[in-house]
Formats: sequence, structure tokens, C-alpha cells
Amino acid sequence: MRTGSTNSLTDVSGLLVGNAEDHHLKSGVTVVVCDRPATAAVKILGGAPGTRETDLLEPENTVAAVDAIVLAGGSAFGLDAASGVQARLRETGRGFAVGDHRIPIVPAAILFDLMNGGDKAWGRYPPYRELGYDAAQAAAKIFAIGSAGAGVGALTAGLKGGLGTASTVLSDGTTIAALVAVNAVGSVGFGDRGHFLAAPFEKNGEFGGLGLPATMPQDADRIVTKLGTHEPGAATTIAVIATDAVLTKAEAKRLASAAHDGFARAIWPAHTPMDGDLIFALATGTSGRAFADTDAIALCAAASATMARAIARGVYAATPAEGDVLPTWRQKFGDAPR
Repeated sequence: MRTGSTNSLTDVSGLLVGNAEDHHLKSGVTVVVCDRPATAAVKILGGAPGTRETDLLEPENTVAAVDAIVLAGGSAFGLDAASGVQARLRETGRGFAVGDHRIPIVPAAILFDLMNGGDKAWGRYPPYRELGYDAAQAAAKIFAIGSAGAGVGALTAGLKGGLGTASTVLSDGTTIAALVAVNAVGSVGFGDRGHFLAAPFEKNGEFGGLGLPATMPQDADRIVTKLGTHEPGAATTIAVIATDAVLTKAEAKRLASAAHDGFARAIWPAHTPMDGDLIFALATGTSGRAFADTDAIALCAAASATMARAIARGVYAATPAEGDVLPTWRQKFGDAPR
């Protein structure tokens, strides 16, 4: 397996990503825009999800494809971001045709970042609808990670979180890629030298190249969370796993399920009752390879590994800002002895 040319979600042909954020608010929105409607599914394993338009993604339901996916901060307020994305897509003639009307299909998920040091006194209406519009308008092949978009105000146990991405190209040329906003209750590392739990899957030093510790810490199984320093519920990791293979909705859901193993490989603990951990799956079909024609086991394994890498990259790329309540990885470990 190798990375794609940008090591990002947009290595999957047919997808663009846009970010919009408010650094005073310490929150933002990330949007995945599909060039053409893409097959989609969702798998939720966290105990406290916040979502919009996810029921239609079940394999037995009518709508077969989506126009965009939204990842947003702001807790339930952030679900407004999908309205802004819909507005932008409607302006460009996108959407599910019903008579003379076009209805953009835009499922969304949110994370909780209300208590991260940002000013949330926004008045009568939250700003997420406009942030969603701006993120959709900014959609492009190249986009920022770390403290950007939905990851701008994200936190993990002891460290700032962030927006991460990674891609993998299988031996038959099929591409799979992940995009994730990391705001977990749990930790992404162990020991006191900044080693990432996702280290076995790292490619080309993409999150520091430290590998695993030479000696495994005695307390490697210690449960470290941000509970106690932040209110219960101030969490959630939300993500997209995407491929250029041709998948049915049921096959896409299986891919999302496999990608959740990447959460478990990169975050300890994951899928807690206080997290709303969720993964959308997208299949653009641009490679022309059906699920049965590629190595399904390799595709699902790569989904897990790619998601784990994206999580570590999101935390590794985070940058400091005024009013932060937690340090970045580089602030805490950048000068630590190896």
C-alpha cells in the first residue's frame, strides 16, 4: 500500500473538501462536496451522536446517493451548517430531483466544542449556516488540516485535536481515503514522549516518525480521558471514509464499519458513551471497479489503517491559538528527548 498524491481525501476522484472556521469562536465546519452524487452510508458506534439526514442512508431506504457530507463543531447548533451547504449547492443546480425542484442531499454530523475557550456568545442565531455556505464555496482539491474547519476547536485527552486526512492506493489501483475531526474523550498516544497509538500504520513520517516506544510503558493500558477537565459530553470524533470503487449502500456501510477499527487503533478508549463517534462512507465509483472485483478484505483493512493515520495526522498538525485550554502535540512533545 502507498499513499495517494496528496495523502488526503481528495485523492479519491470526484471529491473536494472545503473548510470554514471562526478562530474567535474556536469552531468551524468541514464539507465534502461530491462532483456527482455518490453512494453513501453511515455507521454510528458512539453513545452520544448528533446527526442530520442519516436515516436516509440506510440500505433499505430510497435515496441512493448524496451531494455532500458535513462535519461541524458547535454541538447541536452545528447542524445548521448543512442548511448553508444546501443553499450553496442549490445555487449551482445540484440536488435530488422532485418535479421541478432540486433538493441537495447533505447528511451532517457534529462534535461538541462549546467549552474550549472560544467565545460562543453569538446572539440569537448560531453562525454555522454561514460557515457551512463558506466551506462549500471553498471546496477544493487542496485544503488545510490540523486547526482548521471542524477541527479548529477540537480537543482530546491532554492535547488539542484537529482535522486529519490520509489516503491509500491498493495494488489494483483502487484508492481509499479518510477525513476526520478528532475531538475524542480518549487519548491518541501513550507514554511521555508523544508516541501515537497509530504508529504501526504511519507512512513517510506523516505524523512525526517516532514509531512505537522502544520499551512499552508499564501503564500503556491506563485509561486517560478528558473527563474531569471538561464536562461529560464534550467530545466526539466524526469522519468520512471514501473510495473510488463502485459500492452499493450496504457495501458502503460495511466499509464504514471497518473504518471504525481505525478509531480503536488510534484512540484509547474509543466509542465511549460520552462520544458520538460516527463514520460516513462515500463511494464515487470513478475507478469502475466493483466491490466484488477488488480485494474486499484489503479494502476494509486499508479503511481501518487509513483512518488511524488520519486521526494521528489531525492531532499532529494542530497549531496553538490565543485562549487555548490545552497544548498542541508540538508544544508538548516537539522538543522532548526521543
